[in-house]
Amino acid sequence: MRTIVELEEQTSVGEALVRSLVRAQLRTALLLTLTTLGTIGMLPLLFFWLPELGAWTIGDVKISWLLLGAAPFPAMLVVGLVYQWRAERHERDFIDMVEN
Repeated sequence: MRTIVELEEQTSVGEALVRSLVRAQLRTALLLTLTTLGTIGMLPLLFFWLPELGAWTIGDVKISWLLLGAAPFPAMLVVGLVYQWRAERHERDFIDMVEN
């Protein structure tokens, strides 16, 4: 009960608790952003280092078009779902900490 009052009155303890929640959310967002950018950013380098990979086809479509044009969208959907799951977990942990 005391922790809830400190959050409502915005005391230094309450601010520290909220700051730790925001920090955890930011850390998760930055980690997933860097992972996504690193993965998608490596695709052009992969085709630069292995130019023969750009000549491969699936049906009439070059694999480079599939990897650069289609593959990032499902990957970003998965990243979004992972972020939502992690953010909800951080919020549950925060609520558990406040209530106990």
